[in-house]
Amino acid sequence: MTPVSYERQGAAAVVAIDRQDRRNAVDGPTADLLAEAYERFEADDDARVMILTGAGEVAFCAGADLKAIESFGPRMGRDGGPLGFTRRIASKPTIAAISGWCLAGGLELALWCDLRVATPTAALGFPERRWGVPLIDGGTQRLPRIVGLGRALDLILSGRIVDADEALAMGLVNEIVPEGRHLDRALEMAEALARFPQDTMLADRAAAIEGFDLPLPEALALEARSGEATLETAWRGAARFADGEGRGGKGAGV
Repeated sequence: MTPVSYERQGAAAVVAIDRQDRRNAVDGPTADLLAEAYERFEADDDARVMILTGAGEVAFCAGADLKAIESFGPRMGRDGGPLGFTRRIASKPTIAAISGWCLAGGLELALWCDLRVATPTAALGFPERRWGVPLIDGGTQRLPRIVGLGRALDLILSGRIVDADEALAMGLVNEIVPEGRHLDRALEMAEALARFPQDTMLADRAAAIEGFDLPLPEALALEARSGEATLETAWRGAARFADGEGRGGKGAGV
């Protein structure tokens, strides 16, 4: 069994960490495979959404495998980040399908994704605080952008672990689904995203990500340039709406 699998399911590329004996913790070779899976997704034009998950129900990912910490030595100077691709920004939507433990670097992998779907057993946090291990896979930057600085500092400083309900309340996860349904729900979401006109969706996504830290006038100018690049699609979409397509919410939402 490979510790990282890549499987196309419809419009989605499902990337699964499978080291269940280690709660899907990542060692250096597994991080290399995660990087390869990410590159494969980026190169696959037919894969419109990447879903990241962990094999089994016990853990999404428990972070870096601290019993194999020396195996990360060759990775530390690479652009992708210690866990494979955490310092890269995907060009297409990404979804984390979470069940069970989502800790330390595993939470940083989930934060890398655009959306997070979790089961009631999900437990999320940065327990590495207890051992003096730093967050170096994007957690200090992505968590405040998702939940706000105050909530982020609570988790970063305390190292406490939150359950699925609290994670949903603070916006750390987007949706809680019944046990065993996390991957199915992520695939449903992926198919819905794949049905939208891609150029405008991807342009809006990029504008939101790239404009987040810009002063408002610069961010608005970025949005304007982004919109201008997809005007042809917008005109076609407006014409379809005028003809009755999509009215009353039909076909809307994920």
